[in-house]
Amino acid sequence: MQKVLAQAGVASRRAAEELIRAGRVSVNGQIVTELGVKVDPERDEVAVDGRKLRRRAELVYVMLNKPAGVLTTARDPQGRPTVLQLVAGTGVRLFPVGRLDADTEGLLLLTNDGDLAHRLLHPRYHVPKTYVAEVEGAIPAAALARLAEGVSLEDGCTAPAEVRLVRRSRRRSIVELTIREGRKRQVKRMLAAVGHPVRSLRRVAFGPLALDGLPVGAWRPLAPGEVTALRQATAARSHNLPGGGPD
Repeated sequence: MQKVLAQAGVASRRAAEELIRAGRVSVNGQIVTELGVKVDPERDEVAVDGRKLRRRAELVYVMLNKPAGVLTTARDPQGRPTVLQLVAGTGVRLFPVGRLDADTEGLLLLTNDGDLAHRLLHPRYHVPKTYVAEVEGAIPAAALARLAEGVSLEDGCTAPAEVRLVRRSRRRSIVELTIREGRKRQVKRMLAAVGHPVRSLRRVAFGPLALDGLPVGAWRPLAPGEVTALRQATAARSHNLPGGGPD
């Protein structure tokens, strides 16, 4: 059920599960609250909050170079700009794949393909995300080694990361960091933990995709080959893990 809702662009896989648990989804007129119920979208009548599910929408995949000061959310009560406003020209209801902090710039994927979004964010697939951070002070080799080995945070030790020193001076350093986890504000917390708070942060790659000169605030549709590469980034991991990919 949750896979059908996600593929129809209703919500992400995880959000679809919450809709089911809340009793907001019905199949052929009967409310369903259990996960894992099998449905055929071509034969069964599925509704959310009483509204019938339309046939699967055309799947759209967009790369945005998010500016600082823009929220990764659908709407904001305070009227601040959101990423959905920046991609309004797609003509399709999209949702972001994960989040970037308001003050973080860089690569953000948006789509109506809830199944792929779920896989890209699920920790079992270890999809890499690369950031370039400007930090305070001259970061020493010992701090870079700690980042590479894993840093102890309040919610546990991080997995090993790929770290590259781009530039270093007495007052600031530029560090490239690739992680395969998705904890909240993880990169900022990792760098603060080794004594070098972040001054600015930009995500430059997500899995096989890179910004490659996309201007800040601009977006573009993904090429078919890029979508295939994203799918392969998750499918390759599922073959070696118990139970395969998510249902």
